[in-house]
Amino acid sequence: MKYAIVIPDGCSDFPLEELQGKTPLDAAHIPNMDRVASEGQVAATDNTPAGFPAGSEVANMTLFGYDPHQYFSGRAPIEAAAQGIELGEHDWAVRCNLVTIVDQVMQDFTADHISTEEATALLQAMSAAVSDPTLEFVPGVSYRNLLLYRGSADRKPPFSEDTRTTAPHDLTDLSVADNYPRGPGSDLLTNLMERSITVLADHPVNQARVSSGHKPATNVWLWGQGRTPLLPSFHERFGLNGAMITAVDLLRGLAALIGWDRIEVAGATGYLDTNYAGKGQAAVEALDKYDIVCVHVEATDEASHEGRFDEKIKALEAIDRSVVGPVHEKLKTFPEYRLLVLPDHPTPCSTKKHSHGMVPLAVCGHDIKASGTSSYSETSAAASGIAFPNGWEMMDAFIRGQFS
Repeated sequence: MKYAIVIPDGCSDFPLEELQGKTPLDAAHIPNMDRVASEGQVAATDNTPAGFPAGSEVANMTLFGYDPHQYFSGRAPIEAAAQGIELGEHDWAVRCNLVTIVDQVMQDFTADHISTEEATALLQAMSAAVSDPTLEFVPGVSYRNLLLYRGSADRKPPFSEDTRTTAPHDLTDLSVADNYPRGPGSDLLTNLMERSITVLADHPVNQARVSSGHKPATNVWLWGQGRTPLLPSFHERFGLNGAMITAVDLLRGLAALIGWDRIEVAGATGYLDTNYAGKGQAAVEALDKYDIVCVHVEATDEASHEGRFDEKIKALEAIDRSVVGPVHEKLKTFPEYRLLVLPDHPTPCSTKKHSHGMVPLAVCGHDIKASGTSSYSETSAAASGIAFPNGWEMMDAFIRGQFS
């Protein structure tokens, strides 16, 4: 049996006036996703349990069958795993965004999609300014970076499970004044965030960005702290060897933690200009080697955060054309297969931030009876009568073919 999963990140949405009451999924021309729905089943699943942030860190852990009540410990340690960073017993990882804040308003949580090279230079400046052996700024991809706190038995970290931080992508166009860290260790994080204003203000990277018409990275924003979660391997749970194709460290890290290989694709950017065709082709080739392959595409989520429903539709159509279609055709060359398409969480264009709530899925293949549903959408999924209120139970149903 071969399995494939396609995740158009954050593609679930609300009806929009600009689309005559349709969602981007409704409005997009996605014949291959519709084909999955018509040849199989549609259903709804909740990957963002109450009491947890409605973020990709929780949602994807849930999607892959891991109950966040038992396993979730923060976003940053998952991303640290993507870089092969080992955290000791007293170590914590903290997500470090480079952002643009103007008059205490979060103008851009990506600092205008700053390049990795530019971000690295700015983080080097932060490291030099802080000069603390317990703190390490680690470049990632673009605006997505890390801060590591290296503790010891004699110097335990100041953070705890009661430390509270806010994701910057949930603050777009909002005041940050009341959203600085709270609880244990918050003074350290807030001081670093405030210090970054001075360190970054006149940095040559920012001077060059402003001169070229780009937004400067005015601040570091620290959030998503945690320690390494201990996840049983996917093979241990389901007996399958997997591979992940993604451009973002969160999914790379989750893959590492559950024992999956990671396949890198040239031109995969984690943005609207990503190499859709390259990702689809990589998945097609990987299915010859692996039992289960996942293709994650961030573009739909990025379009949502920018409130650009037109770009979200274009991204959905590119995923449908370049990923879902070729992957489905490849799967049909095997005696038995199952294909699953779903987002991790909703990201409505109207709010520009992640949301709790059910998301639609479409699944087809071996032992999945055709429902006759003609389309893949939020509406068809809600009307199916099939739902997973505990989203971490959905993966088991997919592996076993128990959708009814």
